[in-house]
Amino acid sequence: MTHDLKTRSRTITDGRTRAAARSFFKSIGLTDEDLAKPMVGIANTWIETMPCNFHLRALAAKVKEGVRAAGGMPFEFNTVAISDGITMGTEGMKTSLVSREVIADSIELVGRGYMFDAMIALVGCDKTLPGAAMGLVRLNVPSLVLYGGSIMPGRWRGKDVTIQHVFEAIGATAAGKMTDDELRELEDVACPGPGACGGQYTANTMATVLEVLGLAPMGSGSVPAVDPRKNEVGIRAGELIIDLLRRDLKPLDVLTPTAFENAIVSVASTGGSTNAVLHLLALAREAGVPLTLDDFDRISTNTPLYVDLMPGGRFTAVDVDRAGGLQLITQRLIEGGLLDGSAITVSGRTLGEESSVAVETAGQEVVRPLDQPIKASGGLQILRGTLAPEGAVVKVAGHERLQHRGPARVFDSEEAAMAAVTNQQIRPGDVVIIRYEGPRGGPGMREMLGVTAAIVGEGLGESVALVTDGRFSGATRGLMIGHVAPEAAHGGPIALIQDGDEVVLDIKQRRLDVLLSDDELATRKAAWTAPEPRYKGGVLGRYAALVSSATDGAILQTPKI
Repeated sequence: MTHDLKTRSRTITDGRTRAAARSFFKSIGLTDEDLAKPMVGIANTWIETMPCNFHLRALAAKVKEGVRAAGGMPFEFNTVAISDGITMGTEGMKTSLVSREVIADSIELVGRGYMFDAMIALVGCDKTLPGAAMGLVRLNVPSLVLYGGSIMPGRWRGKDVTIQHVFEAIGATAAGKMTDDELRELEDVACPGPGACGGQYTANTMATVLEVLGLAPMGSGSVPAVDPRKNEVGIRAGELIIDLLRRDLKPLDVLTPTAFENAIVSVASTGGSTNAVLHLLALAREAGVPLTLDDFDRISTNTPLYVDLMPGGRFTAVDVDRAGGLQLITQRLIEGGLLDGSAITVSGRTLGEESSVAVETAGQEVVRPLDQPIKASGGLQILRGTLAPEGAVVKVAGHERLQHRGPARVFDSEEAAMAAVTNQQIRPGDVVIIRYEGPRGGPGMREMLGVTAAIVGEGLGESVALVTDGRFSGATRGLMIGHVAPEAAHGGPIALIQDGDEVVLDIKQRRLDVLLSDDELATRKAAWTAPEPRYKGGVLGRYAALVSSATDGAILQTPKI
């Protein structure tokens, strides 16, 4: 029996009672022949405010070309996108993580409203990837995600540079190690065109994750944004969605526990962003797959770091494409018994089958041989202790220091900490504490790239630690611990620390402690009062009222009726 490709959209288009709907469609140029075809929603996160998503309009045209060629009818619609890089260090950054939920909600709403038979989501900047995936999982119709691709690296004084170098140069300039003219010179060349940030930062980490999960076509994300091959990638994605519809393969068929374990391996082995922890937890909740912080620690501990990528390594995401693409990485990991190659992907082929076509470029140094890992264990580690009873996240891919002990320097906002760093008030050995920046307290759990990069730029990266209930950019490097839970706004121990308290980090032992007695912590907790919410209305106020802990993915909780 032939599968009806208009199973859902017939409710919108077919029959006498749908004459008014057809009339509306015909007013924008559609014909009866068009309306007889399966309807494919093209969720575009295009926006004219950043390079990451700036080119997605042109890519959408190619995707729609592929949909039409395969016998479908594409319907493009837009959702929101917030640039982490542009809003970093400002009040605007509080909207970034919130946008993940808005993206998921808007894709779900439009998909449900128009009853599309299948969906494609075009994504670029960080939160658009998990947000789109979450929306598609809720709809659970045949779907795929297509990543717009990485920006090309800039060139400055004979070396490849990315936006990470600009953020670190801000700290170097504040410390007198660079001039303002040199900073401007770097600023002018670091981002040469469209595409998402060029290292294994959050966007490229999540693009890796979505392909390994099976929701994105294998090899599609490695192709850079401005590469002419991206047009063909778009056309093929449009054709693939109709094939996916014929096979009736849905996101929940792909998102198995094995797929999530594979995804964690891909993050650990590539030195990926700590934000992947937050987003994979959130996506697992949508898919009904049990996933906890302990799974990240367990898998990362047993996964060597094989891929030499910024921020901790030497190469950019474009170099992955030149080396052999994501297929080369997954092929290597399957050969090493680290990935389960039997997991299904949107192509209908397994991860192993997709990876088998990898062609390694002779002499490439990005993806290491199995017997020559960069580190014996992956980048993500989960810490617990008296300062983080419910957990905290650290990435150790970019540094070797595994222990630190020092006095707390406590700040109740990112801005206060940044002022102290740029005014050279932080000393070697300090533990910078930034609190009330968690999912509820911020609200929105801001990234701290401005502060962390300034610390590194001032030459303190090897002697200072930072602990926060906020989160970090994928470009962050150094001894930086985020996602501390419970967060300060919930009265977690991080809210009780005072300047001078001794803080001890021991990554080998997975500990994050403040050297205070239980009685002292209890006394301070009794005297603590929750601060007034920073936003009491609007989207940020609503988010603060409903958001869960970072340990649960900082997802919005449905109020009990």
